[in-house]
Amino acid sequence: MKKHIFNPGPCKLPEPVLENTANAVRELNQSGMSVMEVSHRGKDFEAVMEDAMSLLKELLDVPRGYSVLFLGGGASLQFAMIPMNFLKTKAAYLHTGTWAGNAIREAKVFGQVDVLASSEDKNFTYVPKGYRIPEDADYFHITTNNTIFGTEMLTDPDSPVPLIADMSSDILSRPVDVSKYAMIYGGAQKNMGPAGVTFIIIWDELLEKVADRPIPRILKYETHLSKGSMFNTPPVVNVYAVRETLLWVKNMGGVKEMEKLAKARADLLYKTIDESRMFVGTAVQEDRSRMNICFVMKPEYKELEPDFISYAAAKGIVGIKGHRSVGGFRASCYNALELQSVKLLADTMKEYEANKVK
Repeated sequence: MKKHIFNPGPCKLPEPVLENTANAVRELNQSGMSVMEVSHRGKDFEAVMEDAMSLLKELLDVPRGYSVLFLGGGASLQFAMIPMNFLKTKAAYLHTGTWAGNAIREAKVFGQVDVLASSEDKNFTYVPKGYRIPEDADYFHITTNNTIFGTEMLTDPDSPVPLIADMSSDILSRPVDVSKYAMIYGGAQKNMGPAGVTFIIIWDELLEKVADRPIPRILKYETHLSKGSMFNTPPVVNVYAVRETLLWVKNMGGVKEMEKLAKARADLLYKTIDESRMFVGTAVQEDRSRMNICFVMKPEYKELEPDFISYAAAKGIVGIKGHRSVGGFRASCYNALELQSVKLLADTMKEYEANKVK
C-alpha cells in the first residue's frame, strides 16, 4: 500500500529525488564509484556542492553579499554557534515554541538574552505581536514556523538590528525577502532534503560582527565560508539529495508554485477542521501554519483519538499523531506532499466523523 506521509520530519521526498539519489549511491556520473565513495574534493562532488549552493540562491533570489553553507549538526548546533559567534553584549529572541526555547537556552550560555515576547501563556497557539526590538541588541532571532504547535510567521519582519531566522520547517514554501535577514538557517529535513545537512544563508558583513571570545575553528562561520563548506568532509549523500530536491522545486515552477501548493493543502485541511463537529484546530486562525496543521478532537470525543489514528493508518495515512505537548493530531504538509494525500486525509476525517457523530 502506498503511504501518505505526514511526518513532521524527516519529510516526504519527491519521487525523482529518491530515484536519482538511489542511482547516485550506486554510481555517480559513470565514475565507477558511489557518491559515498568519491572524493568530496574531486570534480564530481564539487559540482554537486556548487549546484546546490547556486540553486538555493536562485530559488530564493538571494542578493549579492550573501553566501550559502551546507554543514552538519542540524539547527540545534546553530542554536549554540550563532551566539558563540555573534552575541557580544545581548541578543533579542522571540519565544514561539519548543525550538525557539531551545535556541534561547543555548544563547544564555554566552551572554544576556532579552526575550521580547512569548506565547507560552497560551501554549504557543499564537505568534506574539507588538513587541519592540531594542536597537542595542547584537541581533534579533526568530523561529518562523512552529512545527510542534502549528503557528507560522508568513511575512518578513523589519528589524533595526541583524535579523536571524530559523526557517527549518518552512524554507522554500514561500518567497522570502532575504535582504531583510542577516542569516537564515535550518535543518534540511522538512522541505529541502533528508536529515543530516544544515543550510545557512549568511550576510557576508555579519562576519565583521564576530564576538571577541575564543571560538574553535570548526565553530567559526568564517572557517566554513573560506573552505566552501568543505572544512571537514560534508555529508555527501545528504547534500546530493538536497541538490536534487532544489532541482525538483525549480522544475515544479519555483518557490511561488510551492506557495500555491502550500496554500491549497492548508486551505483544504483547515476548511475540513473548521466545518467539523468532531475536530477542532489548536492555533489561532490568523497565525495558523501552512506546514504543520495541528488539531484535536473536541472533549466529548477525546477518547477516540487513538482509534482515529488507527483508522487513518488502515488507509495508508501515517505520521499524523500530535506531539505530546499538544496531543491530538499534526498533519505536516511539506512541499513534496501531494494534494491528493491531503484530500484523502480530509475525506477520512469526514468519513470517520459520519460514523461516530450521530
